[in-house]
Amino acid sequence: MSSAVLGEVRSAFERYLEAERNLSVHTIRAYLGDLDSFLEHLEKLDVSDFATLEIAHIRSWLANQQTKGSARTTLSRRATSIRLFTKWATKKGYMSKDVGATLATPKGARTLPEVLTVADASLAMDAMAARVGEEYGPISKRDSAMLEILYASGARVSELCGLDLEDIDYARSTIRVLGKGNKERTIPIGNPAMKALEVWLKDGRNSLVGAKSERAVFLGARGKRIDQRTVRTMVYHALAALEGVEKLGPHALRHSAATHLLEGGADLRTVQEILGHASLATTQIYTHVSTERLQKAFKQAHPRA
Repeated sequence: MSSAVLGEVRSAFERYLEAERNLSVHTIRAYLGDLDSFLEHLEKLDVSDFATLEIAHIRSWLANQQTKGSARTTLSRRATSIRLFTKWATKKGYMSKDVGATLATPKGARTLPEVLTVADASLAMDAMAARVGEEYGPISKRDSAMLEILYASGARVSELCGLDLEDIDYARSTIRVLGKGNKERTIPIGNPAMKALEVWLKDGRNSLVGAKSERAVFLGARGKRIDQRTVRTMVYHALAALEGVEKLGPHALRHSAATHLLEGGADLRTVQEILGHASLATTQIYTHVSTERLQKAFKQAHPRA
């Protein structure tokens, strides 16, 4: 198959991922990277036509990736992306049979996420609130509101950055976010986060508003919608001061929010809805986190542990 035809197929697959699957930019980039790697492998095997593609070729590629040191989670994603490609290619007539349909997905080694204790989370929020009282200017007010909302809602950084003014429901103390796959959900954020947000909007945001601010809730120093790198840097600094805490970013706040909700009595379905997980299995990892924390507390506190 010529490079021109391969490029055409790749472009068509990219449009499919964007328009029909509604995948995020990062996921699309990863899937296309997997496809490029797979096509390079096929070229080395002298496979020039999708019609001659066999599942052995896919397994050969995955085995090759494993020998290069790819993590199990990466292999799992690559198997998923190629399986999606072969299904699409068969539907579009590029292949007569979906050879990837029977491909088993390598199980990723699931590691428990890092979470803060309730005390550490409160300390980080209080320290940021104290900064607001000590510093003159909008940045500390903005950072305090972002930190509070990330912990209160368990929202992803991309969801926080995408917030618009009309996404805030003051009467119900909720925010509306656009998650993965363009799925919209409403999340409660509680009084401390709501107060910090109101302080930012009332006394801070107007200082940074410019021609490119549009309806964004959170703005960067130049008045544009805040970018994810700025948010991550802020969270790293806010959590770095905590004693005994390794370098943690925004996802640690998301993990902490989920764990603390479950420890406080929330059911799995509620936490799944708040976090925007497509599968309940993804949310269930936080039950393991809670159990691990309980076991640790038991061993430290019980005289016969």
